[in-house]
Amino acid sequence: MEKKTIASMIDHTLLAPEAGMKKITTLCSEAVKYTFASVCINPVYVKKAAELLAGSGVHVCTVIGFPLGAVPPEDKAEETARAVRNGADEADMVIDIGAALDGRFDDVQADIAAVVKAAGKEGKTAGRSIIVKVILETCFLDDKTIVTCCKCAMNAGADFVKTSTGFASPKGIDGEPLPNGASVHHVALMRETVGKDMGVKASGGIRSARTAINMLEAGANRIGTSGGVNIIETWDENILIKGYDC
Repeated sequence: MEKKTIASMIDHTLLAPEAGMKKITTLCSEAVKYTFASVCINPVYVKKAAELLAGSGVHVCTVIGFPLGAVPPEDKAEETARAVRNGADEADMVIDIGAALDGRFDDVQADIAAVVKAAGKEGKTAGRSIIVKVILETCFLDDKTIVTCCKCAMNAGADFVKTSTGFASPKGIDGEPLPNGASVHHVALMRETVGKDMGVKASGGIRSARTAINMLEAGANRIGTSGGVNIIETWDENILIKGYDC
């Protein structure tokens, strides 16, 4: 797979709370240089990123209800609408994780649908098609719940399901930290559930070319990572990835 092909699947990500304008400017410059799919940034930087990336072909992606998802649907909808007005092309929303764990899947679907509706309405006004990705935070969910949440996202009209925020901090019964990012198992399960007509974004802990390959082979077609430059710089174009026409 050529570098330009893998680059077109990477959301170049900087969501750290200490990120400032200088780092966002560098992120955007790197995204243009390496022709990444998008930059994924906090909403406060959307307007500036849109200015920096105008005409480059790199999308502006932002996060909604991030990182906990514990925000009322109407607030997520307004956050989405504002982000689109400021120049966002993609919105990665965190589901109501508590509702999913409670089994309140009607609420999960309604939450997603509110964001999809807001993105569609504002996108139409702006003359742009807005991509909505649904962050499940898979580290907190069992397989059955992941499958049901994927179906909620499908029914609500979202474009992608996404594994993780990268900010969760699950712990075992012994209090020790558990993995919080993307896993091959969860990516494969999500792909199996949504089929070929919906996107799967693997995000969280993907910092090397080898890990990116594992996620692509499991069924991801978008990678969220702060390590995009390293992935491209170390990419071997002779690698064949199953499931992709290289």
